[in-house]
Amino acid sequence: MEATDNGLIWRKASASAAQNGCVEVGTTSAGHAAGIRDSKRPEAGHLAVTPASLAALLEDVRAGRLDLA
Repeated sequence: MEATDNGLIWRKASASAAQNGCVEVGTTSAGHAAGIRDSKRPEAGHLAVTPASLAALLEDVRAGRLDLA
């Protein structure tokens, strides 16, 4: 799913509908990551991110370093 808001193109995982929501990533028209927001509450705003910080976050998530014990 894709939506435009705040000058960004917002995308969320296709599997998010089955999970009742997800995190969306906003990209600029050039395709650079620029924001992260809650797809269930897009009106609440977003966190501004750089491509490098998003890549680091995804690496930590995939490696399980952010899992709750």
